[in-house]
Amino acid sequence: PSLFQALHQLYYDPNIENKNLAQKWLMQAQVSPQAWHFSWLLLHMDKVPEIQYFGASALHIKISRYWNDIPADQYESLKSQLFTHITRFASGSKIVLTRLCVALASLALSMMPEAWPCAVADMVRMFQAEDSNVDGRARCLALLELLTVLPEEFQTSRLPQYRKGQVRSVLAQECGSVFPLLEQLLQQQDSPGFIKQKVLKCFSSWVQLEIPLMDCENLIQAAFTSLQDPELFDTAVEAVVNAISQPDAQRYVNTLLKLIPPVLGLQEQLRQAVQSGDMETSHGICRIAVALGENHSRALLDQVEHWQSFLALVNMIMFCTGIPGHYPVNETTSSLTLTFWYTLQDDILSFEPDKQAVYQQVYRPVYFQLVDVLLHKAQFPSDEEYGFWSSDEKEQFRIYRVDISDTLMYVYEMLGAELLSSLYDKLGRLLTNAEQPSTWQHTEALLYGFQSIAETTDVNYSDVVPGLIGLIPRISISNVQLADTVMFTIGALSEWLADHPVMINNVLPLVLQALGNPELSISSVSTLKKICRECKYDLLPYAANIVAVSQEVLMKQIHKTSQCMWLMQALGFLLSALQVEEILKNLHSLITPYIQQLEKLADETPNPSNKLAIIHILGLLSNLFTTLDISHHDDDHESTEVKKLPMQQGPNPVVVVLQQVFQLIQKVLSKWLNDAQVVESVCAIFEKSVKTLLDDFAPMVPQLCEMLGQMYSTIPQASAIDLTRQLVHIFAHEPAHFPPIKALFLLVTSVTLTLFQQGPRDHPDIVDSFMQLLAQALKRKPDLFLCSNLDVKAVFQCGVLSLKFPEAPTVKASCGFFTELLPRCGEIAPVGQVVHENGKVLLQAVLEGVGGQASRSLMDHFAEILFALNKHCFNYLSLWIKEAMQQDGFPSARVSPEQKETFSQQILSRERVNKRRVKEMVKEFTLLCRGLHGTEYTADY
Repeated sequence: PSLFQALHQLYYDPNIENKNLAQKWLMQAQVSPQAWHFSWLLLHMDKVPEIQYFGASALHIKISRYWNDIPADQYESLKSQLFTHITRFASGSKIVLTRLCVALASLALSMMPEAWPCAVADMVRMFQAEDSNVDGRARCLALLELLTVLPEEFQTSRLPQYRKGQVRSVLAQECGSVFPLLEQLLQQQDSPGFIKQKVLKCFSSWVQLEIPLMDCENLIQAAFTSLQDPELFDTAVEAVVNAISQPDAQRYVNTLLKLIPPVLGLQEQLRQAVQSGDMETSHGICRIAVALGENHSRALLDQVEHWQSFLALVNMIMFCTGIPGHYPVNETTSSLTLTFWYTLQDDILSFEPDKQAVYQQVYRPVYFQLVDVLLHKAQFPSDEEYGFWSSDEKEQFRIYRVDISDTLMYVYEMLGAELLSSLYDKLGRLLTNAEQPSTWQHTEALLYGFQSIAETTDVNYSDVVPGLIGLIPRISISNVQLADTVMFTIGALSEWLADHPVMINNVLPLVLQALGNPELSISSVSTLKKICRECKYDLLPYAANIVAVSQEVLMKQIHKTSQCMWLMQALGFLLSALQVEEILKNLHSLITPYIQQLEKLADETPNPSNKLAIIHILGLLSNLFTTLDISHHDDDHESTEVKKLPMQQGPNPVVVVLQQVFQLIQKVLSKWLNDAQVVESVCAIFEKSVKTLLDDFAPMVPQLCEMLGQMYSTIPQASAIDLTRQLVHIFAHEPAHFPPIKALFLLVTSVTLTLFQQGPRDHPDIVDSFMQLLAQALKRKPDLFLCSNLDVKAVFQCGVLSLKFPEAPTVKASCGFFTELLPRCGEIAPVGQVVHENGKVLLQAVLEGVGGQASRSLMDHFAEILFALNKHCFNYLSLWIKEAMQQDGFPSARVSPEQKETFSQQILSRERVNKRRVKEMVKEFTLLCRGLHGTEYTADY
């Protein structure tokens, strides 16, 4: 197509296919040598703006990306052509003017300082020269546009690092040609608003070049004046904030001190904005105050003799934190201030003790006031008002409250126990004052403050917690938000309750009552789970009641799936502390209804709805067995040592139940063997039980191994391998129980090897799990590899194949297998033999991965294999690597024979014993192989 046809297609053709083709063709045209010629043609004044824009863009691309193609003797003509066109477009299309300015900016950045010494001054001079054809204002706007895009183009330019530093300092010096012009335009009485707007944008753009703050002083003051003009307000805010926030600004403390009075001077304007509900203005002023406070609190605190003016700034920010109205509906400003309080606290606490003591005296009262302000802001609106909020507003408010909670937790570091006492006193007054009935919102916010601190801090030493637990039952709970917070507060105090069990009865009835309310599902279930986990040895008097209430809500199906699972975990913790016959009795009543349901479901023909029901029941059982642990493997509290029950005799209750339902589970499996999710749910029951019971699971081992073998032989699934791995891990050193596990391991291996012959590409999950199983076997029970019916060579070849999978987790697991296999070369003869005969194939696969076949994120794992080869097969490796590297274009056509030789020598050098160095060598070499060495891609690597 011709250029104009393609452009017409791109802009006007309704067919998206044609548009895409045109775009592809045009992108190639932009980078072609002909672009120099056609760009100027497209910029003729008789063309439409879209076509002119394409021409200007093509010029920018050629200058910015193909600078080295431009002969030096053409720089000057290119420069003057661009100046001419910019002047011509000064009163033309705005988008084309901007593109031309960007092209000239790019040219200037590439030429300065040698080829174009005073570029910026020249630009200013060129546009100030009288030109009768072009209106003065249009020329002024064109110059401002050019000066604005220059720093922006610098920030995104592809200049090499050393040039960037050089050009930045040249630009910073040239601000001497720009700033006086900007000041003059801002101060002129007759400058129209749109020019002042451009000036402020231009200043904003320049301050990001790290220009000394004192050189910006006059313009910052002028920007402060512009804040009074509603038309300029937003742009002036950006300019002031950008100037104050640049990292370099903290070196200019005197200038910063001079900025405090004008910031404080905005308070009247801020108050009026708040009164009239002008959110944009209050937001903008707040941004300025926070920018000064947050970026420079350390520098300003250091000026001790100016402590009062800084305190005034802090109080102004406090006003912004407590701005009237509910976030995010009536105000969006207060959230901007929260990080300031973190920064100020960090800075105060970083001073040496004497200075810190002085500042603590000044700022402790401020932080107590902050707590009041934050809790006021965290209050819910009236029920009526909250009813009108959209779900998006409610979600923003929830996140805002979490941010407040985090801030309170942080402030606690500074205020300590006194903070809890003050919250407790306020709550006490609120709940016991009969004359002034309080709103639920007020009570909820104070409790929320308490919960925020108790959730993450150890409050065991606090003398106010008993009082708080005593107050909780006095709260009249009238709505969901308050009830939720009461629940979460009780949950946050569960560790305290474990140390003060007499208080449990004060709060447990509230939790059990809340369990029956679907609206309190998450808070009540998670609180019960915490109490059952932390206080299980003290819940014996209440156990029957807890089980009964839980059973009732489970049967009524009040809660969603995940809360049902949590509830089962809670019951598992609870039952762990009972005597065996008690556990069995409770398990019987708890599980029987589900077993009956499952028996019915097992007789039905598989369909989607009964599948969900089966998975739900299996999930309930596995969650119960996750936490039901009578051997107390998980107890790490010193205090519970005393309370430990005598070791139980007889079989473990979980095993008793599993043996009772085993045939039923087999029946379910036989119908659902094709369904990965059902198989996974069945495996999960046993996996969770094995993890919790450890050796106590032994009686189940023979029948489970038999079932897994049948399952895996019929339809291989990853979850069956994962369970096999778990069994190998736990029973590796139990000669009495290991034979069935060994048989299962050999069966799984031979079935998987057959799968590899048929083509394993469709089963990356099975391959991944299989590699992890092999690695586990080598780690825990290496003599499995001595079995005569284990084909070590075939297993090795499967590992090599798996290294070439596109799925990163599978490759990672294969690397893990080889990292375990290679160290066994010496002690296990069959492994040594296979590695010595086939190791070259492994090295070839590793080098292919490093050469670019595998994701860069896996390079450390490949390095581990090289490290192991080096350590355990050094003599072989030196021959193999030489042979491999002699192949042309291997492992990548981008590396030269010299680079390959260097890498081989590095790998075989004395540094090979240092794993970190081997990883660095591999990273370096993979970048060379991918052609990324020394590019911007490697910066974060």
